[in-house]
Amino acid sequence: MSDEQTRGERLQIMLSPEELTVLDDFRFKERMPSRAAAVRELLKRGLAAEGYATATYGSKSTDYGVIGQADGDGSARKPKGKPAGTP
Repeated sequence: MSDEQTRGERLQIMLSPEELTVLDDFRFKERMPSRAAAVRELLKRGLAAEGYATATYGSKSTDYGVIGQADGDGSARKPKGKPAGTP
């Protein structure tokens, strides 16, 4: 199943003209098909740079989150799964 068929959530953001220019420059340099694809790629790269794991097949939304999960003491922990970029 393609990513397009599994996306059910919409995220809307506002960008300044300068931010949009930088996004478009990145998009065209990387030959991305759309601004949305460029934003997804930048999110993926940013999260990987911070050490966040990718979701494993069959994981539940309660097992994985963009910003991690809270431990009992209120501190955030990183989501389960392999670190981004590992086979």
